[in-house]
Amino acid sequence: MIKSVQGAKGIFPSFRSWFQDGLHDVKFGLRRYDLAATFGWQDVAQSYRRSRVGAFWLTINMGVLIGALGLIFGTLFRAPMDVFLPYLCVGLIVWGFISSCINDGCSVFTNSGGIILQVKMPMFTHVMRVIWRNFITFLHNLIIYPLVFLVFGKVPTLTSFLAVFGLVIVVLNVAWIMLILATVCARFRDLTQIVQNIMQVAFYATPLMWFPTTLPTDVGHWLLTLNPFYHLVLIVRSPLLGEAPSLASWVVGLLLILVGWVVAIAFFGRFHRRIAYWL
Repeated sequence: MIKSVQGAKGIFPSFRSWFQDGLHDVKFGLRRYDLAATFGWQDVAQSYRRSRVGAFWLTINMGVLIGALGLIFGTLFRAPMDVFLPYLCVGLIVWGFISSCINDGCSVFTNSGGIILQVKMPMFTHVMRVIWRNFITFLHNLIIYPLVFLVFGKVPTLTSFLAVFGLVIVVLNVAWIMLILATVCARFRDLTQIVQNIMQVAFYATPLMWFPTTLPTDVGHWLLTLNPFYHLVLIVRSPLLGEAPSLASWVVGLLLILVGWVVAIAFFGRFHRRIAYWL
């Protein structure tokens, strides 16, 4: 009994120390956001260096995917195209940002190994770099949204501005997820494949190509409530479609930020000094 009490007392000072170390790196990285912005721009520019269309190839690919899936699944579900296509368009664009960040987050530190081993800078800078790079892609893909609305004669409403707050919540959530995955995958490289498989399953389990109303009431309620990606997509998609997201989705998104960042910073602070040796 005495040993367990002493062990519990020893955990809290260690957790506080880990949290402080991790928080120091994150705060330093945020102060030097210019480094992440520069690296992110260079990543996008280098990928399409000699292309005339440039990063808009990503927009073209996304547009073709949305059109093809909209035609196929809209026909299968017998859904009105003026409702289904905007729903699919916004959902896939938001999901593309979330999934790209999480999948790329697994290789953040391993891909930046040369810089980490040679240049002293906050490791969180590399996480911000990947987020910014994927956010640039997201902005390119977002051009499809007004085009789809224009085709069907829809007009954005004032509710659409709520999507900005939803997007901030999404970014803050993918950031802490990436920080944890980058740390773990630097040590266990095989975990990258597992995460990619999980994201593939999550893609089909999240209502992106189907409506939540198609699920049975009891099963659908629990499947959607326990799916964090559903809430993250919803708080961005619903405002862009002119609907107000449910209060529960806002609460889930904010709770994920609060709990996730506390855990992520402490976890990162516990192992961040070992990352250089794992690369």
